[in-house]
Amino acid sequence: MNWLKFAAQNALRNRRRSLMTVIIAGVATASVLVGGGFALFTYEGLKEVSARDTGHIIVAHKDYFDKEEDTPLQFGLSNPQALRRQLEQNPSVRIALPRLRFTGLISNGDKSTIYVGMGVDPSGEFIARGPFLSVTRGNTLSTRPKADDLPEVMLGIDLARLLKADVGSVLTVLGTTTEGSLNALDVRVQGLYSVGVPDLDRRSLIVSLATAQSLLRSDRVSELSLYLTHTDDTPTVLAVLQPLLQGFAVRTWRDQAFFYEAVRQLYNRIFGMLGVVIALLVFFAVSNTVSMSVVERTREIGTLRAMGTMPREIVRNFLLEASVLGGSGIVVGMLLATGISVLLLLLDVQMPPPPGRSTTYPLRIEFSWLLYGITAASMLLVSIVSAWVSCRDAARTSIVKALTHV
Repeated sequence: MNWLKFAAQNALRNRRRSLMTVIIAGVATASVLVGGGFALFTYEGLKEVSARDTGHIIVAHKDYFDKEEDTPLQFGLSNPQALRRQLEQNPSVRIALPRLRFTGLISNGDKSTIYVGMGVDPSGEFIARGPFLSVTRGNTLSTRPKADDLPEVMLGIDLARLLKADVGSVLTVLGTTTEGSLNALDVRVQGLYSVGVPDLDRRSLIVSLATAQSLLRSDRVSELSLYLTHTDDTPTVLAVLQPLLQGFAVRTWRDQAFFYEAVRQLYNRIFGMLGVVIALLVFFAVSNTVSMSVVERTREIGTLRAMGTMPREIVRNFLLEASVLGGSGIVVGMLLATGISVLLLLLDVQMPPPPGRSTTYPLRIEFSWLLYGITAASMLLVSIVSAWVSCRDAARTSIVKALTHV
């Protein structure tokens, strides 16, 4: 404890120089924490978007993901309700949603365009999607539609604009049945929605599962999407469910999240390189401070050596000084990063839409004890190593040479 107090007093000999070193270390620490926190926030957001879109676990026919279908639902799931009931018995599975994916043409009578449709279970689909499916006009599909009314459809906002359709408009949906013939249904627009991706908003539509099966004349579905209580439990739950899924093809949300993986790899490289540059900045800042201190105190080092102080004890003292400077900078950086995080939360700053999307998103800095711990340990290690490099030779200098240093 006395050595630490002695090191702190030595660090305060030149307050201006020590203050600049602490500021540099603090800004560097805050930069790493803010950059890393932004990356973690981005990862978390993309993870949630991907999991909500596809489901945490996707169950399908064994050839569904690897082969192309010659006819609609060639690799569809038969009797999905029985499998659904079995899977929902697991307490970690919130809901298992059947989905039917299909394509075709949609017409307003004067103009036709291609669509990419999905048949869903209205009672659970929109709860599972949550805020990542934004209904801009109208409502979601009715859970209990009227028997004498037309089937309901929800259109992507750009698809509705192409067809000059609005809530209440009657359109005709055409699709290819499982037998290869054409079928058509008149539908009424129930609502308009956006998923934030212009290409999808221009082509996508959603109908009830019963409507989609009626159009394709089949009782099959394309897949079952399992939504779990916690996204991080996906590998564990999949291992538990594996005996029930023998003979099926199974994918997790991460297997389907190509955009998430691409962004994660890109950000890891960018922020990793920035972290290295910032660490070098701290290294040279502390090294410069310790080197100047060593030069100024060379005679003091000689005096200590003459009094019997061992070289390793002198090195230890300089390392403790660097730890005091680096530790102070770390504390300042943590406080600064926390303040920036709270400020951004209060100001609700919006980021511009990322490439391929049409909606803004809030700028947030994710707090992580692991990130703070790793950053603090790394910065402290860099400070100690830089001090050791700067003082190791001076501590071994002969006593006579140190005492006659000018």
